[in-house]
Amino acid sequence: MDEDLATSTDGGFAGLGLRPELLRALSDLGYEEPTPIQREAIAPLIAGHDLVGQAATGTGKTAAFALPLLQSLTTGGTSPAALVLVPTRELAEQVSQAVHRYGRDLNVRVLPVYGGQPISRQLQVLRRGVDVVVGTPGRILDHIERETLQLDAVRTVVLDEADEMLDMGFAEDIEAILAETPAERQTVLFSATMPPRIDAIARRHLRDPLRIRMGKDTSAADGLPTVRQSAYLVARAHKTAALGRVLDVEAPTAAIVFCRTREEVDEVTESLNGRGYRAEALHGGLSQDQRDRVMGRLRGGATELLVATDVAARGLDVEQLTHVINYNVPSAPEAYVHRIGRVGRAGRTGAAITLAEPREQRMLKAIERLTGQRIALEKLPTVTDLRARRLEVVRTTVQEALTAEDLERFRAVLDSLTDESDIELVALAALKLLHEANGGDVDEAEIPTISPVRERDERGRPAGGPGTGPRRGRADGGAVTRVFVGLGRRAGVRPQDLVGAIAGEAGLSARDVGAIQITDRFSLVEVPEAEAEKVIRALSHSTIRGRRPTVRRDRPN
Repeated sequence: MDEDLATSTDGGFAGLGLRPELLRALSDLGYEEPTPIQREAIAPLIAGHDLVGQAATGTGKTAAFALPLLQSLTTGGTSPAALVLVPTRELAEQVSQAVHRYGRDLNVRVLPVYGGQPISRQLQVLRRGVDVVVGTPGRILDHIERETLQLDAVRTVVLDEADEMLDMGFAEDIEAILAETPAERQTVLFSATMPPRIDAIARRHLRDPLRIRMGKDTSAADGLPTVRQSAYLVARAHKTAALGRVLDVEAPTAAIVFCRTREEVDEVTESLNGRGYRAEALHGGLSQDQRDRVMGRLRGGATELLVATDVAARGLDVEQLTHVINYNVPSAPEAYVHRIGRVGRAGRTGAAITLAEPREQRMLKAIERLTGQRIALEKLPTVTDLRARRLEVVRTTVQEALTAEDLERFRAVLDSLTDESDIELVALAALKLLHEANGGDVDEAEIPTISPVRERDERGRPAGGPGTGPRRGRADGGAVTRVFVGLGRRAGVRPQDLVGAIAGEAGLSARDVGAIQITDRFSLVEVPEAEAEKVIRALSHSTIRGRRPTVRRDRPN
């Protein structure tokens, strides 16, 4: 049975512009209302947009891509007009059956293609002609190599459960298959998770895709979007440096930095441009023509950061916006909600980051009470984090360059170098040059850490217990060291996961665990120096969030 099409309080399928044949089939199947992902995805797909959707099984994603596919399908051709790639034969059968049921009144010819099934039957059906092929990458590629499947007429390609396909080792097959399809095709990608490699595929093969995220996260009752909300405690004297540090690590596609005054906007803009960013100021001192030019450069990608006051930013709606950064805590909680409402729209992911001075902690609590959502207090990225980020940029740049088509023209240079030096040394030297061209190692002072003021309960005791908020470390003031754990936010790691693993596997008390810093790819945990090796051994043989991490002492800056 296909994924349930859950009911909702909004309009039905008729309001999505589907053709009568599809509405009739849906009605006969008993489907009355679209699920959230169907409401978000169907209309843009009918309009021809590419789409990246983060959605798990059970959200109705099969209908979300199958109905638009059928909406524009021209049947009766000799070659398929649509191709759906799936990781398993079971899913190939399920999607094929769903497409057949939805398109029964359109006389759609659907063929599931997968291994473990006699290829002779597939060959017979392909010779007769099909409209939609649903298959696993390996068997699809087999047909392409046999020249029994032509994809030059394909208008729509769907990658369903893309993360699962990559985990099963189909990355090269997918690339080869996409290379056989027309460049002007519509491409749809659905994945339960969005690791960097999925994002890399989307960047290479999708054209300005709409991004939709559906899952367990929901919006607050007052309309607050689903975004990652965090804050850093920073002394006023270090706030500009902290902003640059956060932006370096976050690497936003496009961001708005909110400031309180026109003078602050100009100062921050100048500072960010000095750090190498393309930043533009937007405040009441600009004419309408100047404002329009600034916004045009932001939407066109010539500018990546907009530094603005609340008044100047009214009415702004930038589709590619990924981050909103509050240079100060807004004076009114409602202003915070309004600011971060610019990201996380239409299911897209986003981040809201606030730089708070110690005296502004009460204002953060007021915002949390209004929104009903927690703003995570995080530790500022260190110089070590920044260096790791820049090395990651080097790795990603080289990884993407590996798919370039013009690499062979450098073969003679490589052969010449490897005649005299080991190929590994040549590669390391090239990486060093690329790293230096991107700015090289970070050479700046650490920003002082500020510990949050812990709330007290009605008896005057610190509120919360082990696992709530940053920790002071050992009560006896003994020496501590930082342990590197090779799992971070992208693996779903939370502070309580690390504390629980250390307490459960290494036998330490939760009170012995000090400050915890979690980045996208790794975590740093302070533990007593005397217990460090014990913690490393224990965590190296345990699992955190279902994965076994790399664990070692943190390397000094």
